[in-house]
Amino acid sequence: MYPSVTPPREVKIGDAAAFAGTTPRAIRHYHQIGLLPEPERGGDGRRRYGYHDMIRLLWIRKMSEAGISLDDMRAAFDEARDIEDVLGRLEETLAAQETDIKHQRAAVQRLRVVGSPLGLLSPLVTDRLTHLPPDALRPSDLDALLVTERILGPLGAAIQASVLITLATHPDLRAEADRLDAADAALDDTVDPHDPQIEKLAAQHCAHHKALLQAIEAAGLDTAEEKLFEIYDTETSGEEDVQMSAFEAVTKMPYGFSAARTRCMELTAQLLDADLSAGS
Repeated sequence: MYPSVTPPREVKIGDAAAFAGTTPRAIRHYHQIGLLPEPERGGDGRRRYGYHDMIRLLWIRKMSEAGISLDDMRAAFDEARDIEDVLGRLEETLAAQETDIKHQRAAVQRLRVVGSPLGLLSPLVTDRLTHLPPDALRPSDLDALLVTERILGPLGAAIQASVLITLATHPDLRAEADRLDAADAALDDTVDPHDPQIEKLAAQHCAHHKALLQAIEAAGLDTAEEKLFEIYDTETSGEEDVQMSAFEAVTKMPYGFSAARTRCMELTAQLLDADLSAGS
């Protein structure tokens, strides 16, 4: 003989949640947003859930597993929106998620191969620098690439990589870059922005920049840069890459430069611009 079991007419919220595979907190939220009608309370002040409530909870669970949002569920139950519209937008969302997952997997694979934060940058940047020795790139180099990629995109950072390749393969230029960096760091708030030494330092920066360009051209890196444009156009076809303008970036990226250091940068830019105009 099998024991006779009589199902309850109504159940408490804990039992409803357990059967539907959800939580009492989630059910209360469904009540708040109007997704699940709130049943009347019993004599003990507690809600009681019947057959139709459980059916609604089970459908909510199934739609949630399919990725349908709570708002879309409510619209579907109310028949306020065509289910095809809901499913169409869901497919678009899933396609975007698949693209994100693809990019995340590619980033993880690059990190496994490169073994450094360099792998977190775009493939266009990473591919240009993976041939360098592990200690050739400094943390400050990667920081600079990160900022450039944010402002100018992968192409801008990949072009900047030519400078890092040159510094890594020319010890004399790296030593001069280190000396100039130290001189820049010494331009704190105690230095007068009109100190004559700042003009000399700006001239040295200009000379070093021209030496870098000569080394880049001698190594054929400028030719490699031209090919980057074609590669970038192919890899990003159909994809939107949103960057902020350089002006907007300047107003949002803090560096804390002193007035003296800022003037040195301005003078360097003016010298480089004058030199470019004279050569054209």
